[in-house]
Amino acid sequence: MRLYTTLFFILVLLTVAFIFGSQNEQLLTLNYLIARTELTVAAAVSLFTGLGFFLGLLVTILWRIVRKSKKAFAKNKSQEV
Repeated sequence: MRLYTTLFFILVLLTVAFIFGSQNEQLLTLNYLIARTELTVAAAVSLFTGLGFFLGLLVTILWRIVRKSKKAFAKNKSQEV
């Protein structure tokens, strides 16, 4: 239940942020390593928020996999002795 409440709260905050961000039509120039693009501020905020969420999710999943594999390795090691 805690997970659903947290996800709902995050979705509400992101929705409010995107609503306020969509009101700003100012253009922003982003320089990549090999390209340049112009985006609205709302599009840039959406892009980087999604990218940050994806990277955070990826790090969390990798951390859990490493933690579970260490536990399994320790369990197998203790059974051998």
